[in-house]
Amino acid sequence: MATSEVIVLTDIKRDSAFGDRLTPVGHHLSTCVQCGTCTASCPSASAMDITPRKMWRMVQLGMVDDVLRSKTMWLCSICYQCQMRCPRGLPLTETIAKLKQLAIQQQIKQYRESTYFYVAFSDVMRRYGRMRETEFMARYFISTNPLDALGY
Repeated sequence: MATSEVIVLTDIKRDSAFGDRLTPVGHHLSTCVQCGTCTASCPSASAMDITPRKMWRMVQLGMVDDVLRSKTMWLCSICYQCQMRCPRGLPLTETIAKLKQLAIQQQIKQYRESTYFYVAFSDVMRRYGRMRETEFMARYFISTNPLDALGY
């Protein structure tokens, strides 16, 4: 039998309306039944520090700081598998994008390179409607360290 981590909620700063503000229909995330389909469907779940299922539970509990400081949302490949397979039809992929936006707005620097990668990717996709790799990589490396592009 596997042991699970116990989260003591009295020691954590919580925002009970956090999940309601994330999705276009707000209250949707509160209907998550913790079935684990999102985690089972996610091709990146093994590299994440918290599983998608656990992250959604943390969102429901209003654990804003823990969710926004996690690398889980930055490893999402936006494949929509979790959303397509969710038995409740929750807008999970759009909510991940909203979490990324919140982390950027709050200037959480824990995963700065991931933030720059996401911003560069989004800017290029918005501008052209498709990926232009040269411009994307130029934007990314300019925002981080231009010498990284040269291998220094």
